[in-house]
Amino acid sequence: MWKLTRPDNQHDKLTRDNLLDLQDHHLVRIELVREDQRQVWVLTKRGHGEAKKLLEPKGIRVSALREEKYDPDTGELLGAGYDDHAAAVTSTAAELHRAGIGHRLGFQTEIGHRLADGYVQRADLVVRAPAAGVPVMLLEIDRRTEDAHDLVTKLRRYWEWGRLLPKDAAKLTVDLVRSRPGAIEDVDHDKRLWRRVYPPTGREGLVPVAFVFADTTEAKVDNTVAVLEEAGRRYWAPRRYETFYQEAITAKDYSQAVPVVVTTLEQLTEHGADAAVWRRLGRKDEQTLTDALDNPDGDALYRRQYARAEAEDERRRAAEREARRPVCKRCGRKFTDERWEEITVHRTAVRAGDKSVCGPCHADDVARKEAAAEAARLQAATPPEPEPEHDQEPGKLRGLFRRRG
Repeated sequence: MWKLTRPDNQHDKLTRDNLLDLQDHHLVRIELVREDQRQVWVLTKRGHGEAKKLLEPKGIRVSALREEKYDPDTGELLGAGYDDHAAAVTSTAAELHRAGIGHRLGFQTEIGHRLADGYVQRADLVVRAPAAGVPVMLLEIDRRTEDAHDLVTKLRRYWEWGRLLPKDAAKLTVDLVRSRPGAIEDVDHDKRLWRRVYPPTGREGLVPVAFVFADTTEAKVDNTVAVLEEAGRRYWAPRRYETFYQEAITAKDYSQAVPVVVTTLEQLTEHGADAAVWRRLGRKDEQTLTDALDNPDGDALYRRQYARAEAEDERRRAAEREARRPVCKRCGRKFTDERWEEITVHRTAVRAGDKSVCGPCHADDVARKEAAAEAARLQAATPPEPEPEHDQEPGKLRGLFRRRG
């Protein structure tokens, strides 16, 4: 609690004094004192109600109330099962907050996610840190008290929850999802239930899930991560894009996947949550949290590769078309697009004339035909010249000779 509320203070006295004051007002209580003398504090029912009224920001719920449970025989307060795990959850939140990932009211614990069959999957910790590039992330804190396949089951449940529709979904959308398996993948995330609960992540896919391992060995962590990667592949792994340019696209489709990152509480404590201590399932190296959640081989790369492939395909098709372009058998020039279309389109081909000649040569042919037709028209329109009257000439001469005689 001290690390979470006062991360810059070297001593926890101020936090202890505040908690003691809240205890005097019956707002908090000590759940357990650990072996290292650290105390686990929780809200009382009264404190939980006050927190709801005073501390709850709009759109964020206060974590579930930790109810007091007593042994039915001895009457002693029971804290088993909540002590070390609760401390690990709080320590994880403290380390995130110390690194600037999330504000004090941006953390929630034991947040339920109800599945279609009524089962409620509760996240150990939910963090909202939009300023740090993490609008929302669900965390599971594991002290290796659970089998690795149990963690795979949790991952499956988060994946299933991310594919649910809200109760008031449009009938057309509901019918689409019921029509065939996998049809939910055709429904935008904006229309799914999880977007009613959490803001958009700013990245492809569903809500990110982080597994933080605590109080365990490196070998156990490696074995668990190996099981998560193999048995949980369907839920975290991206797919190939279904596209016409299959060979040119190396980008991966993360749209239906749950981004999963893993780390240990010891690494967070030693190096800080803002250091390269997070490993994304499917990757080998450890990265910072935002780098691990980003998808450099995702949608942005796909758009670039698709644009390049489309441009290359356009150039190839243009080159192939140019190779098929007809050449004029008279002058040797290539046909223009207009002349090419003129000789191939049915409605214009009948008037295209000699289809083996280009546009200018065809125009010359048309001009010659028109000139010949014009000459013939003019010749037909000109009247013939009259024949000379040969019979009159001799008579005129005879009359002339008689007058002279």
